[in-house]
Amino acid sequence: MEKFESLTGVAAPLPIINIDTDMIIPKQYLKTIKRTGLGTALFSEMRYNDDGSENPDFVLNKPAYREASILVAGDNFGCGSSREHAPWALKDYGIRCVISTSFADIFYNNCFKNSILPIVVTPKQLEVLLDDAERGSNATLSIDLEAQTICGPDGGTIEFDIDPARKNALLEGLDDIGLTLGGAKKIDDFEAGLAAERPWI
Repeated sequence: MEKFESLTGVAAPLPIINIDTDMIIPKQYLKTIKRTGLGTALFSEMRYNDDGSENPDFVLNKPAYREASILVAGDNFGCGSSREHAPWALKDYGIRCVISTSFADIFYNNCFKNSILPIVVTPKQLEVLLDDAERGSNATLSIDLEAQTICGPDGGTIEFDIDPARKNALLEGLDDIGLTLGGAKKIDDFEAGLAAERPWI
């Protein structure tokens, strides 16, 4: 898995509460089991008009935010059905970090498995970050996972909490399989000891 250590990029404001996984990636795109190619369908129902043309009012279609790598979103981001396609679509588009006051549990867990950093902040901190994100091409945030800080365009810093094990997994680029393989020697030693102790098994 790709490591996440630090990120400096344009932050797109999406001040909508209860953005569910069907809004992130609608159900008609769930036929694939590939993690790539879903970026064009990200937020498709808000991003495109009925005729397939771009909706100029949607934030990611605005010139200043087309290269956004950070989303600053409303409360309860990623609620709804438990589809891993949601973080796949975000990652394929280029979003590496989502900041909100809260996340749905399954979506939150899936982010860490796909090298996306979900950051939980307070409502007051979110207001500051949304204000920063409204600055268009100047809406640049710098995120340092090791230091657990978000630095705004004016130099203001917000600290955030994260579970140490999840933090380490992102810093090392380890998904669940990678974490398991990290204990391969202990597993091998256990199996060797068990085979010697109980050869009939």
